[in-house]
Formats: sequence, structure tokens, C-alpha cells
Amino acid sequence: MIKTVIIEDEKPASRKLERMLSIFPDIEVVAKIESVEEGVAWFSENEHPQLIFSDIVLGDGLSFDIFEKVPSKGFIIYTTAFDQYTLKAFKLNSIDYLLKPILDEDLAGAIEKFKSFLPSDNSVSGQDIKQLIKKDKSTLSRILVKIGYNLKIIQTQEISCFFSENKIVYLQTKDRTYPSDFTLDDLEETLEGKKFFRVNRQFIINSDYINNIHTSPNYKVELEFQPSEEITVSRDRVKDFKDWLVG
Repeated sequence: MIKTVIIEDEKPASRKLERMLSIFPDIEVVAKIESVEEGVAWFSENEHPQLIFSDIVLGDGLSFDIFEKVPSKGFIIYTTAFDQYTLKAFKLNSIDYLLKPILDEDLAGAIEKFKSFLPSDNSVSGQDIKQLIKKDKSTLSRILVKIGYNLKIIQTQEISCFFSENKIVYLQTKDRTYPSDFTLDDLEETLEGKKFFRVNRQFIINSDYINNIHTSPNYKVELEFQPSEEITVSRDRVKDFKDWLVG
């Protein structure tokens, strides 16, 4: 059996996830945890499970706080309504990130992904987990932005570019610009490499939104970019940029 723990501070959500997991005959929920304090105590005193389903925002803090105090020896699948924590999640043994409300097919896919990491004897060490996750690096597919008191989910495929201005990173869609909580360095690590490329210190672009590419004898490369932007590729990035275009 695959020992599993649920970390969730909302009892209805915890019960629902437990019911969803009950259809998998090889998964056994051994504990349900509701707070950071309870989580630190439980993981300090008990054998770590192979699989953890964890919400992120708990009543007394973030579940990340649990695993920063007691490093997890199992795989973590985060279940949350807040996509802005994606980057940090993937640094803490996370193999998947399910946005609420969780769909049956997404849950099944996450469990299959977890099983694909396991050797035939179902045993894996903490160091093995980090190496396996590193090889299977996930990409950011959607971003949660705040508009006044409202939240909006934006698919990364709808984003033409990310850019930094006055120490804030913005994302640009065909309709408008939104501020984000990311850094360009973090985005560069997590966005899909075939689609996004960092052309200079200020911009990461989406290849789908390039209209024209202009070159000059001094190796300067300029892009005509949607909606109406001109962006210059840094000279030290020109070769990598050209390789990326045909890669």
C-alpha cells in the first residue's frame, strides 16, 4: 500500500479529497493534518509517507513552513487555489500542482505521475526524490493575477511577454498588462523552454507573438512584437536566440 497524508485546513475539502482517493485501492490515507503546527509535530514523530497531498495556505501559515522545518522524505502533490506559489512548490519535492476544484482526471494523472517515479519495490530515498524531480522539471502553465479585489487565471500561452520595470515583473496579454509576484530569474527556470526565451535582462518573450525579426551587420537583432512592442536581443544572447528559434 502507498501510505498517504492529506494536509488541508478545510474539513469539507479534506473529506472530499479522501473520498476521491478512496477509489485507488493501493492508496491508504494514514493521517489528515490541518495546520502547520500539527504538521511539524506529526512529521517529527512519525514515519514519513511516500505521498503527501498538501494545501498551501493553512490557518496558521503556509504548508511550506512544515517541510522547511522537517524536510519531507516523500513526494508532494500540492492542492490549492493559488497559483502564485508554483515556483516555490517545485523546490520542495513537489511533483505536481493541482488547482482547486480538483478534477478526477487531474488527480488520476498526478497519481500516475507519482507512480512513474517509483522503482519496482516502491522504495525511494529523499535524495532520489530530488534527482527524479529535477529530471522531470514541470513548467508553469497558468498564472493567478490580482485585479483589485478579484483574481484572474491567465494561461501562459496567452502571455506575449514578461518584462521588468521599476523592480516589478509584469505580464502582457493582447488585452492588457498585469503585475505579478514573480522574478524574471524564477520565470526563466519554470516557463516552457521551447515557447519562452529571455532575450535580455528586461524581457522574456513568447515565440508565438513575434511578428518580424530584423538583423544588422553589427549583429544587432530587433523584434517586432505584438501588440506593438520593439524589443532588442542582447548581443550576448543573439546566438542562443537563433538556436532557440530553430530548436
